[in-house]
Amino acid sequence: MQQFISFPTIESGLYMFGGHRHTVAGGWHFFEQRHQVFELMTISKGCQLTEIKDGPTIELGPGDAIIIAPETYHTNSNQSAQTPMTYSCLHFDFEDMLVRSRLIGLVANQRIPAGSVLARICTDTLAAIAQLSSNREQVNNFANRVAIEITLLNFLRDVDQEIDRVKDHHRLPYSDKEAKVARDLVVSIENRVNNDDENPSFNFEEICYHLGISSGYGHRVFKKVYGITPLYYINRERYQKAQRLLENSHNSIDEIASLVGAGNISIFSKQFKKWSGTTPSEYRKQTRRKRSVTSKNRTGYFE
Repeated sequence: MQQFISFPTIESGLYMFGGHRHTVAGGWHFFEQRHQVFELMTISKGCQLTEIKDGPTIELGPGDAIIIAPETYHTNSNQSAQTPMTYSCLHFDFEDMLVRSRLIGLVANQRIPAGSVLARICTDTLAAIAQLSSNREQVNNFANRVAIEITLLNFLRDVDQEIDRVKDHHRLPYSDKEAKVARDLVVSIENRVNNDDENPSFNFEEICYHLGISSGYGHRVFKKVYGITPLYYINRERYQKAQRLLENSHNSIDEIASLVGAGNISIFSKQFKKWSGTTPSEYRKQTRRKRSVTSKNRTGYFE
């Protein structure tokens, strides 16, 4: 009898934006900012000062790297008033909440020294993506975008494996109890978003009530472990559900708005455009164009 092998469900939720390599003049300074995503930076020439609000000022030299956690207020500047500096950076996010919590707790917001395995992983990743992005005519073609996505996925895999190899997980800045509470919150949110079409307009307070914890405690623990607010995560899950429904279902946009808990289609359209840069109807047209293949006699299409 042939052995049955079950394949895992894969939904990486990989997101990348704002990446570039830049040489800046002496005295360069970038204003205070924060993001809901991770920021990876490496230095190839000169010295950068990264100031973490309510934290240290981190000096980064050639070969050094830093991963800045979501929701971290920070500024970056060229340490020298005269000498140019060259850096590379990338903003990214991904779906795996366990890896996210370990990355925030054990690696983020600290200097990753040149010569270390982690620094090499960071510098090699940004160098590879810079190379793949160097041809303006090819940068957005499908094969090139897939190559960039694979590079970023390999980065996440390699960083996670290196954390496993060198880090003492007892040094995580949250307790086992907090980790369990945060995980229970994630599972509850995902179940409500994806499996409860009867009452999709839930809020975080309801989730906490059913888990027997206060919403204030739940909010603090969630952000401590995952680096993002519960509301951000709920909205992200709803947005991803909306994407799937727009791509694969025949529900009207008004029905989809209801299924993801939006008060009305106007609120849904504004929120969807905030996340994707396009309206739900435009998104549906784009994805269906990509999936449609014209038949030989051009009398129709198949999917």
